[in-house]
Amino acid sequence: MRIETQAIVCALLVHGEHGAIVRLMTPQDGLQAAYVRGARGRRMRPVLIPGNQVQARLSSRTEAQLAQAEIELMHSRGPLLGEPLPAAAIEWATALTATALPEAQPYPPLYQALDGLLAAIEAAPAASGWGSALVRYELLLLAELGFGLDLQTCAVTGSNDALVAVSPRSGRAVSAAEADPYRDRLLPLPNFLLDGGTASWPEIIDGLRLTGHFLTRDVLTDRAASLLEGRERLVDRLRRAAGVA
Repeated sequence: MRIETQAIVCALLVHGEHGAIVRLMTPQDGLQAAYVRGARGRRMRPVLIPGNQVQARLSSRTEAQLAQAEIELMHSRGPLLGEPLPAAAIEWATALTATALPEAQPYPPLYQALDGLLAAIEAAPAASGWGSALVRYELLLLAELGFGLDLQTCAVTGSNDALVAVSPRSGRAVSAAEADPYRDRLLPLPNFLLDGGTASWPEIIDGLRLTGHFLTRDVLTDRAASLLEGRERLVDRLRRAAGVA
């Protein structure tokens, strides 16, 4: 097996005295795990930061063997580690990708979305500029794993008018008239997920509440549930930044 590709560093696991197993998100080959010699050395540590864009050459003698990787840095997001909110968002998005996806399954839309999310985090002056991209990435990941939400029509009437909430059981949208008697049992559906465009702080928080429910229920179960602590810290920071209780 030989792969030469651009990739996004998603996770690093120390292995042996000097090396590490790195998990890379690639455009055409999905999530790839590989051993990197000297990963803990002075030269490679800044290269293998989660969120970094790299050029990777992976090779193994058989499909069952852990690949060996040679990694070169293309673009570093290391400077963002000094910013609490961007650092937490990058850590969460890359850890979610490395944990939730099966290895070696292609997810080109997810690679493009993750690349776009990381670029938005880097470019936006405030979290309000990339919060909606994070919600959309989580929604796409749910869909790619087979847990997509139906936000196009009302689960009760079949209409696409005045959709305001989502059923926490079915993941389907509910219109205003049908949702009103059960508002406290439903998840709010922010407008930006229907109409596109920018999102307000309350909409971003509502979006994260929506995706968080289904990630917790359907994806981050058993041992992966520990990953949710990082997400909770991120959402708490976003709430404080937004002044939302």
